[in-house]
Amino acid sequence: MSQTSDEVKLAALRERVRAEPRLLVAYSGGVDSALVAAVAAQELGERAVAVTAVSASLPRSERAAARAFATAHGIAHVEVATDELDRPEYVANGGDRCYHCKSALFDALAPLAALSGARIALGTNTDDLGDHRPGQAAAVARGAIAPLLDAGFGKSDVRRVSAALGLATAEKPAAACLSSRVAYGDPVTPEVLHRIELAEEAVRALGFDVCRVRAHGGGSVARVEVPGEDVPRAADLRSELDRAVRGAGFEFCALDMQGFASGRMNVLLGMPTSR
Repeated sequence: MSQTSDEVKLAALRERVRAEPRLLVAYSGGVDSALVAAVAAQELGERAVAVTAVSASLPRSERAAARAFATAHGIAHVEVATDELDRPEYVANGGDRCYHCKSALFDALAPLAALSGARIALGTNTDDLGDHRPGQAAAVARGAIAPLLDAGFGKSDVRRVSAALGLATAEKPAAACLSSRVAYGDPVTPEVLHRIELAEEAVRALGFDVCRVRAHGGGSVARVEVPGEDVPRAADLRSELDRAVRGAGFEFCALDMQGFASGRMNVLLGMPTSR
């Protein structure tokens, strides 16, 4: 009986992972890195370790979810502190911010990789290749591998295969780091990241499971994005939304009438966003 496309890709992913004696998986808990971590644990056992970078840019809810997923699936998991917020180039928040973030990640992972003789694996997939991802340059420079990319996985493939494997992350919404919510050119500080995290928790508490709170004006203005179909409901709840966002420390609250789009801040770099 012939295999389906998903089965072929999963087999290729397993084969790619088995080609490495040991792996450190850069694991945020998102759908992509979760699949790599789960398959690596299945194929390599304790020779695969999922590593979560912890800093002010990682929401507490995402950190807790990453821990819970690793425990549920028997994945060896450790956390490392990263110092991107101590790096002036990162704090300056230029278009290359992600490069400096990934550099901080690899600086933290390199000693672990050297000690265990492991390669570093990322959750990059084919859909990431068309987006603004300066961090990929840092990954290439450090010799990291991308098993999903090597096996031909796009984002939809990742979700289908994750569902077939029974991974709870299969339908998990995309969740970029908190720094991606800060307008390019505005400094990234622990204070503004905390403000964004609190505001997004408050917006989700109003019933918007998918949302972004984008910070502008040096962190004084919050631009709230919810999916397009939820914009009318958000407008009806404008008073509650305003209180929620201001309660997190913002001075102004604006609702984006175009609705949520990944990478919306890229327009400030003259680049398109994805939907």
